[in-house]
Amino acid sequence: MDQYGKITKSVRTEDVEREWWIVDATGQTVGRLATQVATILRGKHKALYTPHVDCGDFVVVINADKVVLQGKRAEQKEYFHNTQYPGGGRFRKFRDLVQSKPEEVVELAVKGMLPKNSLGRQIGKKLKVYAGSEHQHEAQKPKQYVLPYTSNN
Repeated sequence: MDQYGKITKSVRTEDVEREWWIVDATGQTVGRLATQVATILRGKHKALYTPHVDCGDFVVVINADKVVLQGKRAEQKEYFHNTQYPGGGRFRKFRDLVQSKPEEVVELAVKGMLPKNSLGRQIGKKLKVYAGSEHQHEAQKPKQYVLPYTSNN
């Protein structure tokens, strides 16, 4: 019971009903897109959200090569990776990464907003990102998800 005398409902993993959503990233700002996708992946859009349970849905992001950053951020943003060797720090610019691996830009942004533990890794596996408008998840019958917060270009 909580402080008001009501029982708090905690959902179990077996009771979670998952859906598939398609999100079109065309013209979307990377950060605004990532926050909304991370919310769906965690399940915070559902009434029965439980923090310690993976109760989110699957998300298919299409047109990842058409994401944008505002202002000078497209030239200034860098992604850092360490190879674990001495002096092994590697930097990649956003404009280079979006040309070579546009899926990775969206994946890094979304996974950075998930918990940094085993639950976060489990939730991150439900994210499917594709550079173009074609994807291989038609059998799951995904529904179109209209993002409530969109970029004003």
